Amino acid sequence: MVPRVVFGRGSFNQLSEIITPKRLNPDAPFIFLVDDVFKNNTWITTRIPLSYDDKIIYISANEEPKTSQVDDLVEDIILTTKERPSGIVGIGGGTLLDLAKAVSIMLTNEGETKDYQGWDLVKNPAIYHVGIPTISGTGAEVSRTTVLTGPTRKLGINSDFTPFDQVILDSELTKDVPNHQWFYTGMDCFIHCAESLNGTYLNTFSETYGNMAYDLCKEIFLDNTLSEVESQEKLMMASWHGGMSIAYSQVGVAHAMSYGLSYLLGIKHGIGNCIVFDHLEEFYPKEVALFKAMKTKNNIVLPQGICSNLSDEDFDIMIGVALGLEPLWDNALGNNWKKLMTAKKLKELYKKM
Repeated sequence: MVPRVVFGRGSFNQLSEIITPKRLNPDAPFIFLVDDVFKNNTWITTRIPLSYDDKIIYISANEEPKTSQVDDLVEDIILTTKERPSGIVGIGGGTLLDLAKAVSIMLTNEGETKDYQGWDLVKNPAIYHVGIPTISGTGAEVSRTTVLTGPTRKLGINSDFTPFDQVILDSELTKDVPNHQWFYTGMDCFIHCAESLNGTYLNTFSETYGNMAYDLCKEIFLDNTLSEVESQEKLMMASWHGGMSIAYSQVGVAHAMSYGLSYLLGIKHGIGNCIVFDHLEEFYPKEVALFKAMKTKNNIVLPQGICSNLSDEDFDIMIGVALGLEPLWDNALGNNWKKLMTAKKLKELYKKM
């Protein structure tokens, strides 16, 4: 679990007092990985506490994070700092948070990032790392994984060393998120809950968190009675609870299939989950009906026909990525999943998209 969390509007201002005691010495800088959408946003950038050799690295979140990108960042940090950094601070959405987690791991573990994609492969504890989400829903701020696209697959570095040492939950940072993006990442949270609550890995711990997040998502995206500030605060907590729910269980069909879409077509995680989930009535009938109602309520129109011009080879690549995520299928369909989810059935589902 994340051992330390600060919650509240304006809590971003506490960053300096939180990280200062963690500074190892003046030659061991803090590296701030920041979404480049904030590059000219002085409301945020002027509050990033830089001292000594600290530096900000602005990173585009237009593409999903890659293992090669992590390797490049780690190499750059090693070559341009006098000592191993005191810590990594990620400021942004799921992409930036996952990059911050991965970089902090790879600064203390040898080899290439792709070698650590999987479960419990990390040998050495990561350096101190802080997560500050500027959008809510992904659960990246609380999860024990950092999802990366590698040369052959999209898969997380799932380990006990992945979670942040400190998280700052300041809902004020989410105030400028565009409506469609707010919906897509909010639905990522809702889908986490649907997959966790209907999965074979479910236990009372994950169920309790999942139910809280599920109810919050309904209140935010369906009831429509909350003020803007209440919505921001509640979605931030829904994201946290949804992330906690899957940290102690697992995701399912939508995530497995959206990883395939992302790997082949570069479709971002939130919208990819929505495109897939729209067609999963067979597996999550109640939740898909709710999702469609929320989609209508929030005037969201999803892209259609994204798989219409794909070749058989393209479908095979997506299917291979999706079926490679065995724990997800085991959670969704049980031990017998290989008989229930064949390559042929997956292709039929992808063709609907």
